[in-house]
Amino acid sequence: MPSVRQVTGWLTARPDRLTDVDSHRLADILERSPALNALQGHVRGFAELMTERRGHELPEWMSDVDATGSPALQSFTTGLRRDLDAVTAGLTLEHNSGPVEGHVNRIKMLKRQMYGRANLDLLRKRVIHLE
Repeated sequence: MPSVRQVTGWLTARPDRLTDVDSHRLADILERSPALNALQGHVRGFAELMTERRGHELPEWMSDVDATGSPALQSFTTGLRRDLDAVTAGLTLEHNSGPVEGHVNRIKMLKRQMYGRANLDLLRKRVIHLE
């Protein structure tokens, strides 16, 4: 019997990256659980929305999720609806905040290294020196 972690990994993995053994084991599990089979369809559908940048299809995907009655995914869609415009833009546009997040992460690392040892002037010099 596979673990919950294994099944979760199979559900979220790209189907073409699963081994034949894992594909058959997943198929057996999905055959025994219609709810899990529906969940897999929604997870894969959302993955396609993300990878193919089809954010304009998000409301339709959320309606499908709501129709199935999956509590975990309904909670997820509720969170998406809180800022639907930003989520849609994130799934559609090529722009992202990755570079900014990298700089913030680097500055936080420097700040942690220097905790209690120096003031803002030294932190400023270290940040500028690393650039």
